[in-house]
Amino acid sequence: MNERNLIVEEHDGVVTLTMNRPEKRNALSVAMMAAMTAELKAIGARRDARAVIIAGNGPAFSAGHDLSELKGRDLAFYRHEFDLCAQLMQSVQAIPQPVIARVHAIATAAGCQLAATCDLVVAGESARFATPGVKIGLFCSTPMVALSRAVGRKRAMEMLLTGVPIDAHTACEWGLANRVVKDSELASDTMKLAQQIADASALTIGIGKQAFYAQIDLDQAKAYDYTKEVMSLNAMASDAQEGICAFLEKRQPSWSGK
Repeated sequence: MNERNLIVEEHDGVVTLTMNRPEKRNALSVAMMAAMTAELKAIGARRDARAVIIAGNGPAFSAGHDLSELKGRDLAFYRHEFDLCAQLMQSVQAIPQPVIARVHAIATAAGCQLAATCDLVVAGESARFATPGVKIGLFCSTPMVALSRAVGRKRAMEMLLTGVPIDAHTACEWGLANRVVKDSELASDTMKLAQQIADASALTIGIGKQAFYAQIDLDQAKAYDYTKEVMSLNAMASDAQEGICAFLEKRQPSWSGK
């Protein structure tokens, strides 16, 4: 426990960050966002951490920003609040380790943003996703960034303009979740996915994650110019040569992280 609001656990190279404000439905307070960002950056600098799971304790994955902190503040505070939020989201995608959201119950507003930002999302059957800020006069503008990139313009606009939740199966169909599993199997299935990722070369995974986000908004010609150079340099790595040799020799590779 590095903060009362955030539980950090590790198992075979997988780090689980569990938001622990069940009484507040894991609302993303300033303290929570700062703690999560710091922890993600620390994980990103480690070679032994291979994957990250973000989860929530209690009746919700996350209900978004802590509205009690947003009442009657000045402009400087609001800028600080949403800058912290942006830093958290950028940290999720900046670290080399894949980050998996383990979503149960409800993920709303910035909680939906956090799930949409993660590299992968495993949703329990009970999961619902929503951006309901429009209903309280505070449009979900920052959640819109991650949401629109995950589900596309029309579907994102529907969620943003109506605030109506979508269920787990709809989220999966729309591209907001990778898979839907039984609530009773959510933790084990998410860990299984994380372990599958952790079995690969950490160096290769890190190269691939960085390249994915770098190329995704480029036009096709520029994307190929970028990725062919990335792949050429990747091929020079010891882990790539080890993996190629292991495949040809029909044996398990031994990764060095180099």
